[in-house]
Amino acid sequence: MAVMVEDRGPVMILVSEIDLILTAQLALAWAGEKGEERRLGWWQTDLVSEFGGKDLFKQLMPHTWEWAVLQAAREAARRCDAELRQRDHDPDRILSLFNLGFAVDERTDERLLDFKRSGVSPFEALPGLKEVLTETWQANQFGDWVQGHGKAETVSEPIGRRLRGDPPESLVLLVNRLVSAYWPFASEYPLPHFRRAT
Repeated sequence: MAVMVEDRGPVMILVSEIDLILTAQLALAWAGEKGEERRLGWWQTDLVSEFGGKDLFKQLMPHTWEWAVLQAAREAARRCDAELRQRDHDPDRILSLFNLGFAVDERTDERLLDFKRSGVSPFEALPGLKEVLTETWQANQFGDWVQGHGKAETVSEPIGRRLRGDPPESLVLLVNRLVSAYWPFASEYPLPHFRRAT
């Protein structure tokens, strides 16, 4: 599918690339929750837990509850990410895992809704989630998953961790570099990001 990606003109975005983005976003949204079973504790939600959001969403949305809890956790992560980006003097230049540009973000949202309507479970639709979303929080396992995306060189800025260099042209490389910059884990959301050229 060819879409306009910011100022780069028409660019082909593959379904596999969108699925990679969704897998990374959902995994980090889940890991960032601070609930009864505390994980990284970056946002005040308890959506993806047995007696938190799962119980409520099972009653409200019996057919789509698995997607609904992950979508709600993703929204909490996206809002935290957006709030930090807005603190920057030029937030429109900040590229993060939850802000990859209008066209990519829109296509990712559409793909999530397609999955939700399909009746397929998140683990069937996005097999990469199986190794990450475990019944109980395994910090070491999640750390291994993050580090498996490569190594990132970052600089600390007031809003978070800025990756050195320009954002890669490849969406796959971009996502991998952003995910890798979540390591080492911090007590507050670290906002790994690139700063786009003007």
